[in-house]
Amino acid sequence: MELDERKIKILKAIIQNYLETGEPVGSRTISKGFDLQLSPATIRNEMADLEEMGYIVQPHTSAGRIPSDKGYRFYVDQLMEEKEQEAEELKELMIKRVDRVELLLKQMAQILAKNTNYAAMISGPQYHLTKLKFIQLSKVDYNKLLAVIVVEGNIIKNTMIDVQDELSDEELLNLNIMLNSSLNGLTIEEINLQMITKLKEQAGIHSGVVDRVLEKVAESIRADQEDLQIYTSGATNIFKYPELSDGENASKLISTLEEKKLLKDLVADAAQSSDNTGIQVYIGDEAPVQTMKDCSIVTAQYELGGGLHGTIGIIGPKRMDYEKVLATLKTLITQLDTAFHKEE
Repeated sequence: MELDERKIKILKAIIQNYLETGEPVGSRTISKGFDLQLSPATIRNEMADLEEMGYIVQPHTSAGRIPSDKGYRFYVDQLMEEKEQEAEELKELMIKRVDRVELLLKQMAQILAKNTNYAAMISGPQYHLTKLKFIQLSKVDYNKLLAVIVVEGNIIKNTMIDVQDELSDEELLNLNIMLNSSLNGLTIEEINLQMITKLKEQAGIHSGVVDRVLEKVAESIRADQEDLQIYTSGATNIFKYPELSDGENASKLISTLEEKKLLKDLVADAAQSSDNTGIQVYIGDEAPVQTMKDCSIVTAQYELGGGLHGTIGIIGPKRMDYEKVLATLKTLITQLDTAFHKEE
């Protein structure tokens, strides 16, 4: 007797229902609760076959069925295979997407610098409030788990978690279901102390695992924010303006544009300070970066959909052509939006 597609669907339905309720599952429950388009009689016959094959058992005469260890093993293996395939597909998609966006942003920075004769910068895309989409815990060794964390935009983070006591397949499956049902769609800011306490209570003796998973989730998101890429072009354009080409000040300004560390402060400030048009103008001492106090900086926010955003900036003298710069930024944002979504 083979485990065909129909039997697999019924077995999955039985296990999912049992995991949610803890009660033995009957054919009528499966017929009503799952869109299998099968009659209770057909489901009963298939359940009888599944029982004969050892995937489900009947705890006592009049009850429904519950998964056997063999059934749990099949379910976990199937789940892990599906998620691994899904994660691999998402990873390949994201690599292509990131490469394309990176090339596009570098080209945009060069165009900006050339068209304005000022220095230009563009930050790589980030998320305003990164939401969790999926967490998958898999056993690597008796005291090690692999956590696959998928966040908004299908960004995938893999991290290892040490555990003191070995988890059974059923315990690991229940942890996965609990974490995903509770955390899916939430930002780190929304995972508060009350929720953490509740999750740890539900996890029982494995509350420490929940703690470590949440720590790794937070670390993954913060690392993504710290790894912000910034592309610059036209740094030498500042030498065209006498007020900026003074030896020491020019050297510091060039270093800021080339090393890019301080530009992260500018990106962070611009994201928080921009008005409803996404435009922010800093003049002289208003600049959040000390080495740019003799400059004017005009920034704009671009959006790539799904909460993905970044900052475009033009750095020049205080006597810059503001009208041209503002018009150029608005045009560029429109072109960036069109170029990105054309390939979506």
